[in-house]
Amino acid sequence: MSNCKCCSNEEVNENHHNEHSHNHDHEHNHDNNKLFLIISLFLFFAGIIIQYVIKPEWFVDQQMVRLAWFLVSYIFVAYPVWGETFKLAKKFDFFNEFSLMGIATLGAFLIGEYPEGVAVMLFYTIGEMFQEAAVNKARNNIKALLDVRPEIAHVFRNGKFITIKPSEVEIDEIIQVKVGEKVSLDGILLSEKGSFNTSALTGESKPSTYKKGDLVLSGMLNLENVVEIKTTKKFEDSSISKILKMVQEASSRKAPTELFIRKFAKIYTPIIFFLALALVTIPYFFVENYVFSDWLYRGLVFLVVSCPCALVISIPLGYFGGIGAASRNGILIKGSNFLDLLARINTVVMDKTGTLTEGVFQVQKIETNYNQDDFLNYVAALESKSTHPIAKAIVNYHHSDFIVTDVEEISGKGLKGIVNSKIVLAGNSKLLDQYSISYPETINNVVESIVVVAIDNQFAGYIIVADKIKSDAQEAIHKMKNLGVTETIILSGDKDVITQKVAKEVGVNLAYGELLPEGKVNKVEELRKDVHKKIAFVGDGINDAPVLALADVGIAMGGLGSDAAIETADVVIQTDQPSKIATAIKIGRETKKIVIQNIILAMGIKAIVLLLGAEGIANMWEAVFADVGVALLAILNAVRIQRMNFKN
Repeated sequence: MSNCKCCSNEEVNENHHNEHSHNHDHEHNHDNNKLFLIISLFLFFAGIIIQYVIKPEWFVDQQMVRLAWFLVSYIFVAYPVWGETFKLAKKFDFFNEFSLMGIATLGAFLIGEYPEGVAVMLFYTIGEMFQEAAVNKARNNIKALLDVRPEIAHVFRNGKFITIKPSEVEIDEIIQVKVGEKVSLDGILLSEKGSFNTSALTGESKPSTYKKGDLVLSGMLNLENVVEIKTTKKFEDSSISKILKMVQEASSRKAPTELFIRKFAKIYTPIIFFLALALVTIPYFFVENYVFSDWLYRGLVFLVVSCPCALVISIPLGYFGGIGAASRNGILIKGSNFLDLLARINTVVMDKTGTLTEGVFQVQKIETNYNQDDFLNYVAALESKSTHPIAKAIVNYHHSDFIVTDVEEISGKGLKGIVNSKIVLAGNSKLLDQYSISYPETINNVVESIVVVAIDNQFAGYIIVADKIKSDAQEAIHKMKNLGVTETIILSGDKDVITQKVAKEVGVNLAYGELLPEGKVNKVEELRKDVHKKIAFVGDGINDAPVLALADVGIAMGGLGSDAAIETADVVIQTDQPSKIATAIKIGRETKKIVIQNIILAMGIKAIVLLLGAEGIANMWEAVFADVGVALLAILNAVRIQRMNFKN
């Protein structure tokens, strides 16, 4: 049974669902509440069957027997609610959901409407349990998303490496990072050298080599050898811990609609008390044949109907459902206010490297007048003697068993060597110029990185190596435009010709290359001058952090995203897929739609039943539907967003 103070001065008590959810005493009480609810339900329905179906004299004609029966049923389900009522009363909070329900049900008993009194409390409690289950499901979705982050560290203790949780590693301990693993804690590299994918941190589309004594950061991906690192920070100071904290705090960032509902409830609830009191007392002075019990019943109906919990539960739950749905789709949204903002986005500005492109070099094109396999064997064999990222891209693309000797590195130009008894040159066009080897002039017009090859002093062909566009980048832009995003822009530090080429391929409206971080900031500030633009910026590196903070919504690519970008951003895409940008916007819009539906549903039905209750037409059963029934419908509507398919 939830202890959510949905009509009190506090927000929905979400701590009930997180830090304390694993507390033994809490779980024990929770199990007891469920047991008591089952007992109460059994007694209630048994009483209804006995009173209205079987109709024995000992029950129907004996008011005290009926009172005792339903009172026992009532006590089992009502004691937590009355407990909260008295607890809040000690804090001088008299007008809240608990006191409203308590007074209404107690009044029903006073005028002999025992089944109605129990029904109100029972269905209210069931509604609270639905809410709790929905919130827990959304929270578990978010936690499951975060569980994919590194959870182990290989630490050197007692003469050997043991695998433990990163939180158990102390400062100045030695950890081992295997190939393909992310560095779990910041530290100093103890190994002679290590190669790491740092595109998330630097924005550069090439791996970086670190030497002994260099600082290695959490989030880097180890590419080659097993390395050892001496830690300089504890786990709680790492980006991973900060992300977990962000999840816990996500619900504290409220959307404007949610904040309005909370303020509305604080004013609305005491007004309802006094209106119900007026409904009972004022007719005494104006109505002939005034019967107190009849008007008290109307007042109680009024109290039950008017409880704002359908709004105050379902609105936050709608937003929380949106956050949960996003998490299931690999998107971390740090607060419901950002869901509201996502729903209004009409301009999306993106970094290029690591956002629309993979951030790593790959072979894109091969042109040769040789047999292609032979050509690649010669080039890959020679490039295997280099540590340059472009050389590694070629070696990764094609494995060669050709024998290489007499390798010479020509600074700034490329490599020369003997491969299977042939002289092979591989590098840029300046290398061929040095050896007076002619080649097609069109090579100088290629904007991507190019490896020009000569075999036995004759031009043999070339290989284009470039940062590959992500497979869903074009789809991402198309989806955004279908959602009503009117402007898409690329801001990149890469060459302008490459930036323009990528923009054209994926269908982006505008692109600006060769920008420093401050240049990106200036461009976004220019866009912000138009008050009609609601801007989302998408980036993945440390150099994107200032722009992420400046935009209306900052979106970070979090799979290999930097600590700074993830911490600064409002939304983190864990899968590094640009198509998720459109998914995030769609979830924001669907959440907003559901929230508006719930407001109309709750206010509309309550207004009708309130009028009918004041006229004496609606009874307590209609009141139960108008309150708990509408709350359940609103909750089910809110939960619906978690079941929606946002992949299309």
